[in-house]
Amino acid sequence: MSSLSSRGVLLNGHAETLLGDVVFDDQPSRPVVVTERTVAELGRPDGATLAQIFEAAQQQGLLLCPLDTGPYLRLALNEQVASGDSVMSSGRAPDGALTVASEALIMDDEYPKGFYLRVVDGQAWLRGYRCDDRHAWSPDDRFIFQLPPLPT
Repeated sequence: MSSLSSRGVLLNGHAETLLGDVVFDDQPSRPVVVTERTVAELGRPDGATLAQIFEAAQQQGLLLCPLDTGPYLRLALNEQVASGDSVMSSGRAPDGALTVASEALIMDDEYPKGFYLRVVDGQAWLRGYRCDDRHAWSPDDRFIFQLPPLPT
């Protein structure tokens, strides 16, 4: 997405891999209304795996976001709180990260699962992440989910 680079958004290699997938080609325009929840707010005060987080969100009526929500949200979200920690990769969700809850494109632990948004030293990032099915997310980790469409 040239819009990301023209706005000064930095990408990691995992984000570039995801953005190179055909799922980003010629997507129809559609509104997506999102909400933020911590893992604890989803009823998992001791943390949870990604599958457990997604199940808890579904039980609360929340939906996974389309994968392309991450890049569009990065462009739209101008006021994200800056991370207090500049470490970029540490085997856990980074400080200040907003992970976009979405279905993985490929069920392979070596392939990126999705995107997270972060601001480090005043610089907006769209980063891809990888994790396996056993990775435990912290109760304070923050996820973005899609709200169900309003009835028409």
